[in-house]
Amino acid sequence: MSPPLPDFSQSVKLKYVKLGYQYLVNHFLVFLLISIITALSIEALHKTPQEILHLYNSINNFTSIHLLCSLFLIIYTLTVFLMSGPRPVYLVDYALYKPPRCFRVSFAGFMEHARMGLFSHPKSVHFQMKILERSGLGEETCLPPAIHYIPPTPNMAYAREEAELIIFSCMDALFSKTGLKPKNVDVLVLNCSLFSPTPSLTAMVINKYKMRSNVKSFNLSGMGCSASLISIDLARDLLQQYPNSNAVVISTEILTPNCYLGKERAMLLPNCLFRMGGAAILLSNRRADRRRAKYRLVHVVRTHKGADDKSYKCVSQEEDDEGHVGIKLNIDLMAIAGEALKSNITTIGPLVLPASEQILFALSLIGRKIINSKWKPYIPDFKQAFEHFCIHAGGRAVIDELQKSLRLTDEQVEASRMTLHRFGNTSSSSLWYELNYIESKGRMKRGDRVWQIAFGSGFKCNSGVWKCNRTVKIPVEGPWADCIDKYPVHIPEVPRSADAPLGSAPSELARSFALSGSAPPLVQPHLKRSLIGACAVLCDNNHQIDGVLAKICASSGVADSSPPVSPPFFQSIVVAILSDFSPHVSITHRAHSVAVAPMDGTDSTAPVAAFLAFWLHGAAVFSRSITRLSLPS
Repeated sequence: MSPPLPDFSQSVKLKYVKLGYQYLVNHFLVFLLISIITALSIEALHKTPQEILHLYNSINNFTSIHLLCSLFLIIYTLTVFLMSGPRPVYLVDYALYKPPRCFRVSFAGFMEHARMGLFSHPKSVHFQMKILERSGLGEETCLPPAIHYIPPTPNMAYAREEAELIIFSCMDALFSKTGLKPKNVDVLVLNCSLFSPTPSLTAMVINKYKMRSNVKSFNLSGMGCSASLISIDLARDLLQQYPNSNAVVISTEILTPNCYLGKERAMLLPNCLFRMGGAAILLSNRRADRRRAKYRLVHVVRTHKGADDKSYKCVSQEEDDEGHVGIKLNIDLMAIAGEALKSNITTIGPLVLPASEQILFALSLIGRKIINSKWKPYIPDFKQAFEHFCIHAGGRAVIDELQKSLRLTDEQVEASRMTLHRFGNTSSSSLWYELNYIESKGRMKRGDRVWQIAFGSGFKCNSGVWKCNRTVKIPVEGPWADCIDKYPVHIPEVPRSADAPLGSAPSELARSFALSGSAPPLVQPHLKRSLIGACAVLCDNNHQIDGVLAKICASSGVADSSPPVSPPFFQSIVVAILSDFSPHVSITHRAHSVAVAPMDGTDSTAPVAAFLAFWLHGAAVFSRSITRLSLPS
């Protein structure tokens, strides 16, 4: 009996075989040219001097007229080729809006507002808490002032104020960074899906900056979160028609008039995810801007699935039974987004993928069509086509699904996750916050390729491909400038199982407090200090602060039978106080749990712990005094 063959999958480095195949296919033309040059050189070496002289004399038989005609033909062909090709479009620079800290909305503050607005609908409050826990958002996201009011005041005046604040801030920053004067703007494109007043937002910008009367302005609405790439595509088409021109693209979403005040869960979801944001981008086709431009636009691929009824209705603005207007998200949204992404990838793949991946994809497609339709389709490796990925920060589930589908690493989706954590879903402008994150980390090098992917209502999936013109320096200003050193942060997974133990995570404890107004007896003995505002303080000197908190609980008379009063209210105050220590400590606040840890390894949490213990003493006394005035659960 012959010996068994060795396991070649273990004995051969298949990874290097694949790399060799990719290199050979992707550089096939280079190898072909080298082969031709080598063959001609060998042939020339076999020629005798007389044969070479005869060849030279035959060339001298051409007259000057022949040479001039040949030269003219070559120049004419090159001119037609260069003039008929598309004009390159450059991204000179862009500016982003950073909301002030006074607009910040913490989890606790958000849930307190939710309880006050929906106190008679605890299931809707519970639903919003679950969404927040799994959303991937952090404590620094911001909402406009009108939504901070109790109750929210979504009127036209506040909506215009929000639009002016975001758009004018971005435009001022863009003019300052690029040196562009408002009167030199040739094309102005603005996209805002849900707020479309008269006069338009572009008219508002033109009036503010006194732009020329012949500026070409376009106001896009109803396009959803993918509208920024639609605006880029429109600006590119206009720049192809008008040489030596520039275009300013503004992407934002105005939240004030779109705050949903009802109780429908499918319409409450956008309230939990959408936050303030905006971007202004300067595009140009001028050769003079080529050197200073950051990126060159390579491709824009747009996919629209609106012909399908399910796709068309999966994201829609409508009224609920009580007449409250909001954005309704269909349960089939992720499946529809997957189909749109598949169509978009099919179009963009041949434009960007190397030849090695295209051959494998073609062979897989042919095999499924001819041999076996049950073959698993080959998913191209887009990591070979791009160095950076900017996936629309629509939510944690969106990023998770795209990472899984495209087989991306955690580092490649880091920009999307951190943008969602720091700024929330800023709609169409989220792609630019992600790009700025990559730049702020110092990762953008000359020649790098960037893939921007966004989804929008309708249903649309749009892609933009950029190539870095020059190595981008770490920006000293911008939304990430004061916090980039804290990122990336770990965003823990929240268990989805309903059978998880009640005390297995702080979020479970928080849910019980929010819904019942008191702590269940099961968890009271283990987390007695949570009775004071449902606040768990974790720091390096836990052994010191535990005793202090235990004494405060005892001296304040907070016993197992004493329910906490409006926990989110106290939580929001605690987090606001701890935020003053943010240069020295890292504050992680999820649901109704606050964790304090030193940033630099030093014992900088001691003053925080001492101050927090002192404050909690007053909070406990205050809690006892207003127990009878607590809000209904």
